[in-house]
Amino acid sequence: MVLQLSAEEARRMRWRSQLLGGSDLTPAEVLTRAVALQGQDLPAVLRAIAIRSRPGTTVADVRTAFDDGALVRGWPMRGTLFATTPENLAALLTFTAERIHRSTIRRREELGLDDRTVARARDILLAALEERPLRRSQALALWETAGIPTAGGPGYHLLMHLSVAGDAHWGAFAPNGTEQLLTLSPLLPPADPDAALAGIVRGFVLARGPVTEGDLAWWTKLPRAGLRRAAAAVEDLVEVEMEGRTAWIIGEAQDSGSVGDPQEGAESTEEKSGGTATGVVLLPGFDEWILGYADRSLVASGAMLDALVPGRNGVFRPVVLVDGVVVGTWRLPRTPRGRTEPVIELVENVPAATQRAIEQAVQAWPHR
Repeated sequence: MVLQLSAEEARRMRWRSQLLGGSDLTPAEVLTRAVALQGQDLPAVLRAIAIRSRPGTTVADVRTAFDDGALVRGWPMRGTLFATTPENLAALLTFTAERIHRSTIRRREELGLDDRTVARARDILLAALEERPLRRSQALALWETAGIPTAGGPGYHLLMHLSVAGDAHWGAFAPNGTEQLLTLSPLLPPADPDAALAGIVRGFVLARGPVTEGDLAWWTKLPRAGLRRAAAAVEDLVEVEMEGRTAWIIGEAQDSGSVGDPQEGAESTEEKSGGTATGVVLLPGFDEWILGYADRSLVASGAMLDALVPGRNGVFRPVVLVDGVVVGTWRLPRTPRGRTEPVIELVENVPAATQRAIEQAVQAWPHR
């Protein structure tokens, strides 16, 4: 019998899958489990990892995981930066790199980046990275000195193109603690591609379920036929009905309240306590609670989604959740005197007690 999920039940299940109550995992284990997390906003993804990790994990702890090489950032999908592990980055690029390069041929032509220029840029960059990691400005300066223009798009595209090719990734942080260094990527493709793709599918579902096939296809931008074959190879993948739609969960994760190896320790504080309401949760911008799905209607109204990305400018604001539903946005801008003044913009109506809880949560936000 197929499990029937109401919207509320699906949000509760997603909340557990997404580890929004925390976990017993290290930052690297969080990314091993989730495959990858949206990472074009570096401060935001550091916070997204921290809140999914074991209690007491700080943004500094997440930076340390990058410094140690346990975490990396690259462009494995959709022309977008993601934080992931070196192993997951190599696996993802095995399936996506050629498709990304094909899809960006016209853009390279528009930027004047013919094959000869790209090859020269690659040789220059790899020779420099053999000596030491580079800041972005240093990499661009090398190309400029060699007569390869970088302003207005070519520089960024070359960085993305060579990262997709598996030549480099963003790794350890520079001494200022805010900028990652470009690092050589000695990434090896998986020995068993079929098993690797099945692992990607399982991780996506485990860390976000319930999800639809459409969510998976949107997230990976891979052909659905191949994704279906990979899904069929995941032994603990379970079909459910979510608001009349077929969706997937990982059965082991939902049946036991925790997850098995390699996700051991992912049980949330809320699950351990047996609670039923997730309450107020703050998430950083570009979080997978929103961006992990093609269809976001389960967690946000149309009006809320418009407010979340004002002017549809592609910049996703930090969100306030109440029992898994996005009710507003929040931020902690600094005043000229260096203090932070909370700004909360609610779109959905909430009771006065809930509004006070939101205000208290923003004031107490630990990942500043």
